[in-house]
Amino acid sequence: MKVDRKIAMVVNHVKMEDEDMADVAFWLSKSPGERLTEVVRLRQNYFSWADRSFPEKIEKVVHQRHV
Repeated sequence: MKVDRKIAMVVNHVKMEDEDMADVAFWLSKSPGERLTEVVRLRQNYFSWADRSFPEKIEKVVHQRHV
């Protein structure tokens, strides 16, 4: 028996400034440890994608944007 499935396309238009504030609110709701863990994960993904290796040492510099 063949089942036909359809996926509805959904689009939500969001103003860029509203999206930026939602992103800031999301990350401010996370602990500093959770934010740092995500930054490390993103760096590892980027470096392994870009040149297949992760650097031995990365400078630890954190800048905080004041909202």
